[in-house]
Amino acid sequence: MKRLTLFFLAFVLMFMAGCQPKTTRYQAEFLGLFDTVTTVIGYAESKEEFTALAQKIQEQLTRYHRLFDIYNDYAGINNLKTINDHAGDVPVQVDQELIALLLFAREQYFVTGGAFNIALGPVLKVWHDYRTSGILDPLAAEVPPRQLLEEAARHTALEGMIIDEAAATVYLSEAGMRLDVGAVAKGYAVERVAQDLEAAGVSSLLLSVGGNIRAIGGKPDRKGIKPWKIGIKNPDPESPDPQLCNVLIVGESVVSSGSYERYYTVDGTRYHHIIDPKTLMPAAYFSNVTVICRDSGLADALSTALFNLPLAVGKGLVEGMDGVEALWVIESGEVIYSAGFGGYRAD
Repeated sequence: MKRLTLFFLAFVLMFMAGCQPKTTRYQAEFLGLFDTVTTVIGYAESKEEFTALAQKIQEQLTRYHRLFDIYNDYAGINNLKTINDHAGDVPVQVDQELIALLLFAREQYFVTGGAFNIALGPVLKVWHDYRTSGILDPLAAEVPPRQLLEEAARHTALEGMIIDEAAATVYLSEAGMRLDVGAVAKGYAVERVAQDLEAAGVSSLLLSVGGNIRAIGGKPDRKGIKPWKIGIKNPDPESPDPQLCNVLIVGESVVSSGSYERYYTVDGTRYHHIIDPKTLMPAAYFSNVTVICRDSGLADALSTALFNLPLAVGKGLVEGMDGVEALWVIESGEVIYSAGFGGYRAD
């Protein structure tokens, strides 16, 4: 793995409410985890105090990154790649934290009616390989043959993932199966780290892994605690406004899925990375879906599921869940909000 580099930037001096000691706003960024940038923003009495906290976060996220990795092996760790490598062979004993992620993902599969499916790995790998080749050589870019996608889809039944919690083993019942947790790993890891920090007494922090944002509390202000302001990216690159809107959160998560993040172009048509399990093609309903809720793992999984569902079905799913709000941007650019989303709007 690339050596992680930690950068520290100190900003304006702030004061906590009442008789709290002076605290300064610090920001840390490190690279290499989950193939993206991790940003930590917090308040501390000294740079040393914040540095220790940021390093702890880095260590925790590194562990999750390795456990959930489908591309690399690590000494002494049976991770998701290990499970995939032994598909159709033998059960693999893994860490309980990986078991917990897979159980959570299975629950979301049923909650979303299959719109979120970590067993879609064989199909996602086909698209990943074609997208990578298309980016490296745009003139030779191709769409995967339908026959190849359908063959891969024969091995995407989540029922083939057999988990023995007592033995801490995971077994993929078919040799062609392949798990891919890219639609939930970042958010899930962020949530686990945030919960550990809250249990340790951290009361004000903003953690972002590749745009999967989780707030711990609000941010300190001279007059008390203020919400964190989070900008939601405009998926239209030609728009003069880079943001759709700003939202205010305290102790909640904001996660977006969009067609503008990873894609390649074939004959003038853009093919993004969010694949509809029903069509085996990039989902065609929206250009952006953003979810706000307490749990970052849930927000991550739901943002993908809602991207793959027709608007009416997705709105019905959100309306049936407590503490979950969402916005959808359809291809025409129209923005549609769930009933309670306006309560988070900052403008």
